[in-house]
Amino acid sequence: MEEGSKAKKTIFVGGIGEEVNEDIILEAFSVFGDVIDVQLPTNATGRPHENPADLKHRGYAFVTYSSAGDAQDAIDNMDMNELRGRVLKVSLARPLKGVQQPAGNRAIWESEEWLKQYAKPLAGSGGLRGHRGTDPEDAGQDDATDANDAIQEDQ
Repeated sequence: MEEGSKAKKTIFVGGIGEEVNEDIILEAFSVFGDVIDVQLPTNATGRPHENPADLKHRGYAFVTYSSAGDAQDAIDNMDMNELRGRVLKVSLARPLKGVQQPAGNRAIWESEEWLKQYAKPLAGSGGLRGHRGTDPEDAGQDDATDANDAIQEDQ
């Protein structure tokens, strides 16, 4: 699916109450068309001991429809409407500002623009070859290796 068309099929739903979960959102928004995905971002801190079921959501969700028309119907009908006692703000989802959206599922460093901006030629990349003794922990190791090689050649 092309990124531009997916953006027109995904809506932002803000103002969601704490008791609302993905099933409730799916139930409320599936009346407008085929829902492909519901995302309810949580306040995860990345701690391994946290139970995902115990995490609270951030108060907004993203709903992706199979067609842009269905997404627009949901916006037209649910914006400023009430869900479980809370007034919702519903609009087209927008990509984050300043975040480069990679094409498809490619890694960002596979894009030509990224490579031109951030990649260095191999000779100037700071690799080990040609840059002896730059790491304080390795200081003197290259010289010791050269000395050992010289001794072995003399024998």
